[in-house]
Amino acid sequence: MSLRNVLTPVVARWRTANPYAVDAGLAALVLFAVSLQWIFPSGRGHPLTWQGWLIAAATAVPLVWRRRAPFTTACVVSVATPAQAVYHAPPPEVMYGGMVVLYTLAARGRRWERRLMLAGWLIGVVVTMQHKADVRAYEYAFQLMSVVSAYALGMLARVQRAYTAELEDRAYRLERERAADTARAKAEERARIARDMHDILAHAVSLMVVQAEAGPVVVRKDPQRAEAAFDAIAAAGRDAMSQLRRILGVLKEERPDEESGRLPQPGVDALPGLVRRVGESAGLRTELRTRGEPRPLPPDTEVALYRVVQEALTNTVKHAYATCATVELDWTEDWVRLTVTDDGRGPSVSGGGHGLIGLRERAAACGGTAETGSGPDGGFRVTVRLPVPAGRFTALG
Repeated sequence: MSLRNVLTPVVARWRTANPYAVDAGLAALVLFAVSLQWIFPSGRGHPLTWQGWLIAAATAVPLVWRRRAPFTTACVVSVATPAQAVYHAPPPEVMYGGMVVLYTLAARGRRWERRLMLAGWLIGVVVTMQHKADVRAYEYAFQLMSVVSAYALGMLARVQRAYTAELEDRAYRLERERAADTARAKAEERARIARDMHDILAHAVSLMVVQAEAGPVVVRKDPQRAEAAFDAIAAAGRDAMSQLRRILGVLKEERPDEESGRLPQPGVDALPGLVRRVGESAGLRTELRTRGEPRPLPPDTEVALYRVVQEALTNTVKHAYATCATVELDWTEDWVRLTVTDDGRGPSVSGGGHGLIGLRERAAACGGTAETGSGPDGGFRVTVRLPVPAGRFTALG
């Protein structure tokens, strides 16, 4: 077992222990160290008095408060240590308490406190060493190095603690940003699902209502037309169920499966069928016009174009009382512009409900724009402009 494996749990337990208990234990340890001269006299002829022991104890006992009042503790120890040296009964061999308070101030004190204390101790060591008999040069170096080393270790601990705090703060901020991104992604996904559900159900129900209202009128006069109306209702319902199954399959994280009916969502290739079905079901004259060379689009843009046409035609059926509707796709190198125009009652009826809001959200999500308003010859017009990427996608079909 390596030394690191042995020390790691000890250091971890030390850091998580009660700080006051740790400081009290540290003070007791320093008091024992400064009392060794009385416990094991060196025989150098230094007198040992109880007054000297009390002064030595004054360099250790204040360490109990080193974290609660670091500068005050340092001042008390800074006075008691040279007092012991001057009293000389006996002089201090090692400045245990001084090294502890210098470490503490360097690690926790304010800038002026730690700088003042470091300068004071360096000067104090030089001055008090003059009162020691038979002092040698290496003793000066030892005491000065003790002061500088304790201060350097405290500064190192200060830097390490600041670095750890910065890492913890960064981790906390990253966690908050991750939580915010997750919440935003969930909100965007809920909005997308809500748009899809609205477009699918509103479109299907509108067609079904139109056919259901016409059914009783023609059921006696024109049975074949009534039968066609009921067939259109059934077809609209089946189409809605098929698209809802696709959405539910995505929510369940199931892979698209052609045999189970969960095909990829409709795109530009499905627009002719959509325009034709709406015209046949609602009795509208519908037309799809295409200008320019069709370009490959991302899947999201494909779906957005389909849903915009679906929502615009649904509004035409529900609100406009129109007789015809025209869908135009204008392809350029960088953009595709979709325009849906009808000859109905105009924008005063369509308003700004969930469908039009969802339409603008779809366009914005694909990096495009959407405009709604009156057509050039009356009626209502929806214009959507979406970007065409430079050949990195393949079209759905």
